[in-house]
Amino acid sequence: MESVLIECVQNSLAHFMHHNAIFMCERLCAEFPSETNMQLLAGCYLQNQQAYAAYHVLKGTSMAQSRYLFALSCFQMGLLTEAETALCLPHEPAAEVPNGAAGHYLLGLIYRCTDRRKSSIQHFNQALLLDPLLWAAYEELCILGAAEEAAAVFGEASLLCIEKQHLYQGNQSQNLQPSTDDQNVASKNIVSDDISPRQSKHTHSNNLREISGNYCAAAIQNLGGASTNMSFYNTPSPMASQLSGVVPPPVCRNFQQIGANASVAGADNSPRSTVNSIIQAPRRKFVDEGKLRKISGRLFSDSGPRRNSRLAGESTGNTNSNVSAASGNGTIHSSKYYGSSKLSSMTLRSMTSRKAQSWATENYGEGIRNDISDDSRLNMTLSHPSGDARPLEQEGPETFASEVNLRSTSILSGASEILTLFRILGEGYRLSCLYRCQDALDAYNKLPHKHYHTGWVLSQIGRAYFEMVDYLEADHAFGLARLASPYSLEGMDIYSTVLFHLKEDMKLSYLAQELVSTDRLAPQSWCAMGNRYSLQKDHETALRNFQRAVQLNPRFAYGHTLCGHEYVALEDFENAIKSYQSALRVDARHYNAWYGLGMIYLRQEKFEFSEHHFRMALGINPHSSVIMSYLGTSLHALKKNEEALEVMELAIVADKKNPLPMYQKANILVSMESFDAALDVLEELKEHAPRESSVYALMGRIYKRCNMYDKAMLHFGVALDLKPSATDVATIKAAIEKLHVPDEMEDEL
Repeated sequence: MESVLIECVQNSLAHFMHHNAIFMCERLCAEFPSETNMQLLAGCYLQNQQAYAAYHVLKGTSMAQSRYLFALSCFQMGLLTEAETALCLPHEPAAEVPNGAAGHYLLGLIYRCTDRRKSSIQHFNQALLLDPLLWAAYEELCILGAAEEAAAVFGEASLLCIEKQHLYQGNQSQNLQPSTDDQNVASKNIVSDDISPRQSKHTHSNNLREISGNYCAAAIQNLGGASTNMSFYNTPSPMASQLSGVVPPPVCRNFQQIGANASVAGADNSPRSTVNSIIQAPRRKFVDEGKLRKISGRLFSDSGPRRNSRLAGESTGNTNSNVSAASGNGTIHSSKYYGSSKLSSMTLRSMTSRKAQSWATENYGEGIRNDISDDSRLNMTLSHPSGDARPLEQEGPETFASEVNLRSTSILSGASEILTLFRILGEGYRLSCLYRCQDALDAYNKLPHKHYHTGWVLSQIGRAYFEMVDYLEADHAFGLARLASPYSLEGMDIYSTVLFHLKEDMKLSYLAQELVSTDRLAPQSWCAMGNRYSLQKDHETALRNFQRAVQLNPRFAYGHTLCGHEYVALEDFENAIKSYQSALRVDARHYNAWYGLGMIYLRQEKFEFSEHHFRMALGINPHSSVIMSYLGTSLHALKKNEEALEVMELAIVADKKNPLPMYQKANILVSMESFDAALDVLEELKEHAPRESSVYALMGRIYKRCNMYDKAMLHFGVALDLKPSATDVATIKAAIEKLHVPDEMEDEL
């Protein structure tokens, strides 16, 4: 009954019928209360987005898998202290983090959320050491600004790690392949005492440490199967044993010794050997599955007494490192290995071989039927009738070794291709997080065409152009990303800001409506809606939309920053400061928030504070011409003109298309009374921004200071013709009225 319920739960989870899985798993836990079954129930709740239920189910449990799932539940509920305690037992500081790479990754997330950067980096690196293909860990390191070059992380060392793991598994399988002599010994000794249940359990735990990569979803999905200590055949049922549809891999270590036990049973003069002889007669080359079920049901009803529990328990002690016995009760535990399929809790059904020969073997120790294909080439001793069929063990260890080598070569070749791809993607993402945007674009250009034109890559390209203030190219890249993945919200918050800067009101409104209709619970959707209202100067409505985004995801740093921008537009500087600080609590490397704080202090004429915050922003994004420009403005306000000019020169070099640093440089030169140098800068600026009224207004002021009133009047008139803002119009008209008034007297007036 237990096995039937477990398989039903697994089947429901596989088909995303979470409600049914929860119901059946509750029946399972009521009938067979055990911590392992509680893990399966917690997994059902987690997949159904009910972390609170999983939390209460697993509270107080002690198994490693239970601790991991409990920590995952706590993390989703925001109970970070409990999550950390579950992963790192306070009374056992030397205990290993459960679930290998996935456990270290979760612990890294916890440390990042609690602002412990060094510990977070340490655990993300450890996760990558255990599983070189854990991309999410490298992504987090990039976000923290602590990632090594992708060529080093996904290089030869990673390939050797994968090769070592795979060869370890292959060697274990080959070493456990019994020879003919071994089988003869096995036929004389029904139960081998070479591997005790305790030794087998120890070997199993070592294998779990060796082979990593049990991701969160995989850990939940396989709770009732191969990756847990689930009771394998506690309640034998011949009819139910034929219900599984899982196909074993060509090399499957879990059933090496089971096959040997089957041959041992055939050598014994017990009632099971009689059953074996009965099965041999009706065997044909092509076996009809429906008939097998009927025959099996009829045979087991007359098969006589089964092996006693002691003997069944001892027989499991002779399994390989992938199957461990617990306390001699006939319970088999199995672990999930790289390249192997998930084992069913009832039985395995194989695919038809290339020769179209299928053989049926009975596991008499538990009354379980296993259909195993000839193509799997498992070295199992089978009782068979005389004819053209031959036992699988006659294939020989050489054939088995060749298949292992072939499979090893195939997996290593695939791993090498993945690592090559990761080196390009990882380097592009790392450079993007360091705001070396042009280098990141060059890295992404090395991608194959089919990977370049995916939603994630195109979104990263759009983000890089956005940071380079090339909004037209960013718009193009994000548009392609929408075409490639119209269902994806990756980077859509940035895309809405791009359209905001381009003043594309219609496109922004359409994007916002599309995103909200796609997912109303995504913060990116409400960011787009907020940018739409902000473009229309409806700052209060925009603020409410940004607040909705933050409500949906309190750790959405960009949402907090956008709230701060709207508070600044409403001149509510106190709440703006709080919003920017909230963004920095989520992500200390979110330079936009540092920039926002610097702008507030600059407007409040707190120039020391503004300088500090601009320097912090520049330390994170050292290539931003805009940040350099405002840092130079703060330095100029602090009378540090020489340093301000140096910063302005760097800003001009960083982005020659940005007119702001050139204009600010001219202002600094005017304050230093270097009028000729200032005019030279403004003449050059006119080429880049010919319709910028402030440029002509500043040139008019310089000509006035030089007593060149005709030229001053000319430039003031041009500035008015370019339709400046109302404030600038008033300033220019006042300057025209006082054109012949000396500056000293103008200051007195």
